Amino acid sequence: MDLQSIIENYGYAAILIGTFLEGEPILVLAGLAAHQGYLVLSWVISAAFLGSLCGDQLFFYLGRKHSQVVLSRRPGWKQKAEKIHQMMNRFQTPMILTFRFLYGQRTVAPFVIGMSSVSVKKFILLNAAGALVWAAAIASGGYFFGRALEVLIGKLKSYEMYIMGSV
Repeated sequence: MDLQSIIENYGYAAILIGTFLEGEPILVLAGLAAHQGYLVLSWVISAAFLGSLCGDQLFFYLGRKHSQVVLSRRPGWKQKAEKIHQMMNRFQTPMILTFRFLYGQRTVAPFVIGMSSVSVKKFILLNAAGALVWAAAIASGGYFFGRALEVLIGKLKSYEMYIMGSV
């Protein structure tokens, strides 16, 4: 089985699982694969949206129901959790909408939000909106990055003969 077949057969599942756990590098590569024609961009965005939404909902639930157990097993989260808690006190709605864009905070933020007084309904609605924007932005970024690479490589190929001739 070649790489193209693997991407075509398992790409969406890999996006779903990858974005459930973290996601940016996988999603950029998926956007690039969509640009190359191996995947469909709208399906990439859909898989990323679903994976991100479900992962964040899980971490919200863990924060709501099992915060002490999780924090005792992950002492490194304590400092991040305090920072997110401070941001939540000042910017609750914007924080819920944008936490997945904050590098290194994507897993801890929904957990901390779950520890707060934010209602489940509010979190689900804002989380869904944020997940959709994130999935569309990152996947499209990978897609258009692929286009920029294609243009750059095309320009380099036009200078290839000059470069090779000067050597």
